[in-house]
Amino acid sequence: MTTAATARAVAIRINARAGIVIAMAGFLGVVAFFWPFLVAPGTFGSNYAPPLIFGVLLVVVLCVVISEIAEGGINSKALAMLGVLSAVNAAIRPLGAGTAGIETVFFILVLAGRVYGPGFGFTLGCTSLFASALITGGVGPWMPYQMFGCAFVGMLAGFLPKAIGRKEVALLAVYGSLSGYLFGFLLNLSFWPFSLDPNSSIAYLPGLPFTEQFQRYLAFDLATSLGWDTGRAVTNFICICLAGPAVLTVFRRAARKARFQAPIRFNPRRTVEGAPGKKAPDGPGTPTGPASRTA
Repeated sequence: MTTAATARAVAIRINARAGIVIAMAGFLGVVAFFWPFLVAPGTFGSNYAPPLIFGVLLVVVLCVVISEIAEGGINSKALAMLGVLSAVNAAIRPLGAGTAGIETVFFILVLAGRVYGPGFGFTLGCTSLFASALITGGVGPWMPYQMFGCAFVGMLAGFLPKAIGRKEVALLAVYGSLSGYLFGFLLNLSFWPFSLDPNSSIAYLPGLPFTEQFQRYLAFDLATSLGWDTGRAVTNFICICLAGPAVLTVFRRAARKARFQAPIRFNPRRTVEGAPGKKAPDGPGTPTGPASRTA
């Protein structure tokens, strides 16, 4: 496999303004996920108000980011590829979700983000989870958090360092495993304060210092989600190792044929023959000398 074959075909270009918006979205996303350390349950009159408020905020942020990305450069070919991969992810996700943490949606997300760029990976993460939630009836206050988490899994895959051949597959497999753990770690934050008896040693307890509160959460995550997250990480690793080379080849072949960001060039001398008010191009069949004026 040559270096040219592994070059990234950026399907959705991120301009400077979209980059700033994504950076701000990342900051707001971190705040939304880590709300238990910032806002105590019951602050807004209800224990369930903070995750709902931050969930709505994430939806607004995602809409703004996607609109900025679309304005920056998404053409019909990239949109078609986005629709196809979103449908594939939405269709295969129910095959594994709910069984020992097996998640089949992440490996395509990682590979697509690697080949088509961070902007495509971010958008694919949002659309895949949204479509999957509509199909499986998984719409709820947790959906914005899942969309945002998957969006950043796909985006960060586009920023991974260059590699070719087996090194690239190994890099993506390791990243897929780590992202599986990180996704679970972040998603648990959205419901941790309501999932346990307050008297438990690993439950959320308002008013504790950040370090002690964080130790409680680490113990909660290890005790309740380590096995589930491990299933997700192992699934990502195996799927990328087994299907990664073939899927990367298919994605790159499709990118070469689509030529997502190919420049458009116009030749002012070429005109449509017979069009009113247009001068026909000179050629072997077009007389241009004095004889043509006396004919």
